Amino acid sequence: MAQAQPQNYANHVRMIPAFHFVAFPILATNLVWSVYRAVTGLSFENVLGAFVALTLVIVMLCARLFALWAQDRVIRLEMRLKLTEILPDDLKFRIGELSTSHLVALRFASDAELPDLVRKVLGGSLTEGKAIKQAITSWQADYQRV
Repeated sequence: MAQAQPQNYANHVRMIPAFHFVAFPILATNLVWSVYRAVTGLSFENVLGAFVALTLVIVMLCARLFALWAQDRVIRLEMRLKLTEILPDDLKFRIGELSTSHLVALRFASDAELPDLVRKVLGGSLTEGKAIKQAITSWQADYQRV
């Protein structure tokens, strides 16, 4: 996918305009309005409307989370296979110690810098996904994210 600018840590977060800027604000506004109506004019219809509005927001958020969780599983598998090929023998047996969040962050690193980053993660000097991503010097873009 052609991008206007190369992907890096500063711009790698993916925003889906239809989801983040249209559907979610509309459903959130509907929830606030429905709760307001239920509180100011207590009736079965208004309370039911508030519950339906809440349910719609929950369904929307769950749909997004389910897609992200499935993507993380695929990334975990992909990175474990990649690390098996790239890491030196002394690190290969420790791949199982890397958490899913570690693997998700490491996917942006080049093959050349992966062994050093994995050593830092396993050594405890890099623990958070954000810190791992910020330590990457040769960013490998991922334009296929959900």
